[in-house]
Amino acid sequence: MKKTSISILTAFSLVSCARSSVPEVRYSNAPPVEVVDDRRDVPNPPAERELVRALYFFDGTFHRRITRALELHGRPRALGINALDEVPDSTWFTNRIGKRDLTTEELIAGPTEVGSPEPHKPWTIHSTKTTGESVGFIMSDARGERFLLKFDRRGFPEIETTAHVIVNRLLWASGYNVPEDHLVFLRPSDLRLAEDAVLEDRTGKERPMTQADLAHYLGRLEVEPDGQLRGMASLLLEGTLLGGHPSEGVRPDDPNDRIPHELRRDLRGALPIFAWLDHVDIKEDNSLDVWVTDPADPQRHYVKHYFLDFGKSLGARGTISYDPRAGHEYNVDFAKMWGSLVFLGFLPRPWENRPVPRERGVALYEAETYDPGAWKPHTPAYTPFLTADRFDRFWGAKILMRFTPEQLRALVESLRMSDPRAVDYLTNTLVARQRATARHAFLLVNPLDGFEVVQTGQGPTICFVDLLLAYGLSTDGPQTRYVVTSHDRAGRKLGTPRVVSSQGARSCSAPFTAAQARDGYTILRIETRRPGFTGSTLVHVARDPGSQAPRVIGIWRE
Repeated sequence: MKKTSISILTAFSLVSCARSSVPEVRYSNAPPVEVVDDRRDVPNPPAERELVRALYFFDGTFHRRITRALELHGRPRALGINALDEVPDSTWFTNRIGKRDLTTEELIAGPTEVGSPEPHKPWTIHSTKTTGESVGFIMSDARGERFLLKFDRRGFPEIETTAHVIVNRLLWASGYNVPEDHLVFLRPSDLRLAEDAVLEDRTGKERPMTQADLAHYLGRLEVEPDGQLRGMASLLLEGTLLGGHPSEGVRPDDPNDRIPHELRRDLRGALPIFAWLDHVDIKEDNSLDVWVTDPADPQRHYVKHYFLDFGKSLGARGTISYDPRAGHEYNVDFAKMWGSLVFLGFLPRPWENRPVPRERGVALYEAETYDPGAWKPHTPAYTPFLTADRFDRFWGAKILMRFTPEQLRALVESLRMSDPRAVDYLTNTLVARQRATARHAFLLVNPLDGFEVVQTGQGPTICFVDLLLAYGLSTDGPQTRYVVTSHDRAGRKLGTPRVVSSQGARSCSAPFTAAQARDGYTILRIETRRPGFTGSTLVHVARDPGSQAPRVIGIWRE
């Protein structure tokens, strides 16, 4: 009996040793998916999600965190990606700067359907806005286009309008759906009250709005040195408003919504971008699903997904709420509370000595105490940020590094800030946090990208870009080596490994041994070795059925 058991164990060990070290993931020899088919007709609008904010925050801060921990389901990899580990276009995300260079003019313009209302005055006020804390109105310009008009809070000049438009533009350029927002200047004389204008009080009751009401609201606003009011006009979205997207699961009455939101790469991968911009105010009601008509087919409808309301970004929440913890801790942060209790409050906390900018229009946005790996939004209620892994962070960091310092400066300059020092400060801080965010993410995985098979007279080679070196985030270039090992479809090694020293941002291997069977399906493990780091990526290559030239058909990051 004992001998039989030993034999079985020995056989099992031999089988285990014979198995390939290459993961079982294989890819179809086909072009990667570029667009998701999630615009299928939804003939009737899904139900509007009603958000009880107190319950939402309680669930996200307390209840759901406990139940998730008890589920013991680990952290599965993200879905909604193609064979090249990228996010295809969908109703959630459209590849822009991550796929092509954007001009500075495109970045400054942002999403544009009708253009700014500023040249089209007077504006007619229809109602007060119904959410949020700052003063705002629903208005229409002289063309009849309707906007949400918001202002900076008294005592905090230029802060929210600047933050809102900058983050709006950067998220749009990154690929997310956002409203069309414009910085505007006006005088009280530019505003008219509609005959049926209404005011909604804190209890939700409406009454006719009077000139005295309008004067009262305008009197609460910060006035610019030249007597104008600085505001932000957001074009109202067309379609049926359905409320924000749930942070977990799917919208059950939308047949196109098939990937649980906590597993979506485009939502999880927004974490490093939001950290870069200190957009701490992420919550369900700062997103919006809209049942829209397909512009190419008026008979077809589907749900489109937006992020909105960015006024508490770029440190604005920390300044306006007098909360230096913003970005460093959750509003209710049990881990930090426990640490403070254990160490009797003597444990140093980085937010206690945060440098406070003094420039007009700049909030508590700085790079000195910023830790991209430890950044936190206001609450843990937004589940995709809890489930995000290092591969999601890498994807988001690749996108945010596509913005050049010159583009960021031009964007800040377009906000017409009254203090020229603020332009320098915001630009420098954006660049410093951008580089810190990317460096953190690029050190978590093998930071190679831009894989390309190049045919030479001696055979095929694989070329790639080392993002850590390409952006000057490491000085280890001369000490970096890449080891390229070939495997066939079954994972068996082919030939001897190829070792190549870094050739700068872009390196190419010596010709590798390609598989001969079938379509030449070859798996290349590219291992990066430099001081303090070793990581690998699997690049799957096969011959194009038409041209017979080898090409990259899949990427698996380890």
